[in-house]
Parts: sequence; C-alpha cells; structure tokens
Amino acid sequence: MKIIIEHNPSQEKLNQLGVSTWSTWGCEESTFDWSYSDDEVCFVKEGEVVVETKEQTVTIKAGDLVYFPKGLSCVWKVKKAISKVFTFGIKL
Repeated sequence: MKIIIEHNPSQEKLNQLGVSTWSTWGCEESTFDWSYSDDEVCFVKEGEVVVETKEQTVTIKAGDLVYFPKGLSCVWKVKKAISKVFTFGIKL
C-alpha cells in the first residue's frame, strides 16, 4: 500500500475531481496514529505533514494532491498547521 502524491496539480484536474465540493479538515501541530477505512484523496491547502508507514515516509505540503489507500495505517506528524479538503472512494 503506497501513498501517491501529485505536486501542484493543474486547476483543470482539480475542477474535474470536484475539489471545491469536498469536505474540509484541519489540525494544529501534533503527532497521531491514523488508519484509512476507505480510499481517500485530499488536496492540501495549507501546512506541512510527514506521514510514515512501514513502507515509506513522505512529506506532504500545501499544493499537493494525495491518495491514501484503504487499509493503510500510518503516523501523521503535523509540522505546520494543516488545512485540507478530502473525499472518499476515488483513486488518482
């Protein structure tokens, strides 16, 4: 299970995905465990987070479009307060 990151996707792609209609979520600097019960795609509007899994460690920043697969377990280390929009059940 791999996290997929697309840096600075085009506005056209964001429009095609319907990003403007997605739910919002934010978090201050913190560290916590997380697991995904469904496929999630998110677009990070602000902040920075390091996400660690058994297979990889990735840094996610503002402007990144990110796919988290169903069943993934990870640790989120929020380095700068994060704001994202997200949706479930789609894949990049």
